[in-house]
Amino acid sequence: MSEIPLLSLLTFLPLIGAGMILVLARGSDADVARNSRWGALWTSGATFLVSLPLWFKFDITTANFQFVEKIEWMPQFGISYHMGVDGISLLFVLLTTLLTPLCILASWEAIKDRVKEYMISFLILETFMIGMFCALDLFVFYIFFEAVLIPMFIIIGVWGGPRRVYAAFKLFLYTLLGSVLMLVAMLAMYFDAGTSNMVELMSHNFPVSLQPWLWLAFFASFAVKVPMWPVHTWLPDAHVEAPTAGSVILAGVLLKFGGYGFLRFSLPMFPDASVMFASLIFTLSIIAVIYTSLVALAQTDMKKLIAYSSVAHMGFVTAGTFTLNIHGIEGAIYQMLSHGIVSAALFLIVGVVYDRIHSREISDYGGLVKRMPAYSLVFMLFMLASVGLPGTGGFVGEVLVLVGLFQVNTWVAAFAATGVILGAAYMLYLYRRIIFGQLTKEGLMKIKDLSAREWAIFAPLIVLTLWMGIYPSSFLDFMHVSVENLIKQVETALVVSGQAVLAGR
Repeated sequence: MSEIPLLSLLTFLPLIGAGMILVLARGSDADVARNSRWGALWTSGATFLVSLPLWFKFDITTANFQFVEKIEWMPQFGISYHMGVDGISLLFVLLTTLLTPLCILASWEAIKDRVKEYMISFLILETFMIGMFCALDLFVFYIFFEAVLIPMFIIIGVWGGPRRVYAAFKLFLYTLLGSVLMLVAMLAMYFDAGTSNMVELMSHNFPVSLQPWLWLAFFASFAVKVPMWPVHTWLPDAHVEAPTAGSVILAGVLLKFGGYGFLRFSLPMFPDASVMFASLIFTLSIIAVIYTSLVALAQTDMKKLIAYSSVAHMGFVTAGTFTLNIHGIEGAIYQMLSHGIVSAALFLIVGVVYDRIHSREISDYGGLVKRMPAYSLVFMLFMLASVGLPGTGGFVGEVLVLVGLFQVNTWVAAFAATGVILGAAYMLYLYRRIIFGQLTKEGLMKIKDLSAREWAIFAPLIVLTLWMGIYPSSFLDFMHVSVENLIKQVETALVVSGQAVLAGR
C-alpha cells in the first residue's frame, strides 16, 4: 500500500461528507437546506482538491498501476480490496471530481424540496463513481459499478420531471438485465483463472472457446451503459426527466462506464473475441452515429436533442475502441473526456433557461441574444465544441478516431464522418432557433443573463474545452503508455492463441 491511501481517501471522503450532513444538518427547513448545500459543496470541493495530487504525482512513463492499495478482504476466496489507477482511469477520476461540485452549484437554487436527501444522494453517487474507476478487484469493481444505480435511481425518481418514475424504472431494468449476465461471466472468469485480481486477469489466457461467451456477457452490460443502439432508448427518457445536475453527471460520467469497461475488460481479457466481434461493434456504432443524429434533428425538446447527440458521440467512442490501434483507442478516450465536459456544459446551458421560464421546448425561445449576450456566447462555444470545431476538445477526439478507423476500414471511417456533418446540422439548428430571430415571446422580455454563480460553473468547463483543443498532448501524454501497453497485451494474447490478426496494423 502507498504511504498515504490517497485513492481510499478520495473514494470515501464524499461518503463521510454525506454522513456529516445526515447527522449535523438540523433545525428549521431553511437551516437544513442551507447547511446541506454548503456541506455538499465543501465536501465535493475538498474531494476535487484531494484528487489533484494524482495529476501532479502521476508517472507518465510507466503503464503500471499507481497509488496502489491492497488489503485482504476475503482471503479464503482470494478477494481483496484492491485499488489503483493507470493513465486511463486517472483521467476519468479527475473528470468525476471536477463535475460533482459543479453539479452541486447547479442544484443550488433548482432543488428546493428535500435538499438534505438530494445532497446526500449526490455525494454517495460520487463515492461509487470514483470507486468504480479505481477498483482493481473483479468483485470490488462490480459492487461500485452496480451501486451507482441506487443514488441515480433516487435522483431521477424523486427530483425528476412528471414521468420521473417511468424513466427511473426504465433505467433500472435496462441496466439490471445486462448486469446479471456480467456477474455470471465474472464468476466464470474467477473459476477459470483462480483469482479476482484484475491485473492478473489482464494477462490470463482465457480459452478461445470461452472468450465469446464472456465477451457477450460483458457487452450486454457495457452496451447499455454507453448506450449503444438499439439499447439506447432509456437515455432520452432519463435525461428529459432528470434534474439538470442529474443529466450533467449522467452524460458527463455515467455514460463513460461502458467505454471504460470495454477498455478495462473486453480488449485485454478477451482479445480473440474482441477481434471476432469488431465488425459487430463497427456496424452498431455507425448506425448509432447516423440514426440518432437524424432523430436529434427531429426533436422539439432541447434536452432530448442533446441526449440523442450523446448517443451519436458515444458511437465514435465504441468504434474507435475496437480499431485496436493507437490512434483509435486514444481518440476514443479523448472523445469520452471531451464529451464529458461538453455534454455536461450543454445540459447546464439548458438548465439555465429552464430555471428561468420552466420550458425545454425549442419553440418557446428565440432572440435570446438580445437579452442574454453572455449566455449566447457561452452557448456558442459549447455548441461549436460539440460540432468538433478545431481549437476545441471535440475536434481532437473525432479526428483521432477517424484516423484510426481509416487504418482499419475506409468505408467505416467514411460513414462515421457523416456524423460530423449531421452533428453540425442539429446543433446549428438548435442554436439558431434558441438564440437568433425576433424576441417575441412574452416570457423572454425580462429574462436575465448569467449570474455570478452560473459563471462560476461555466468558467472551468470553458477553460478545459479550450485547453483540450489547443494543447491535447497534456492529456494524451497521460494515457499514451497505458494505451500502448493495452495494444501490446492484445497482440501478445492473439499471437499466443495462434491468431496474429493485428500484424501490420
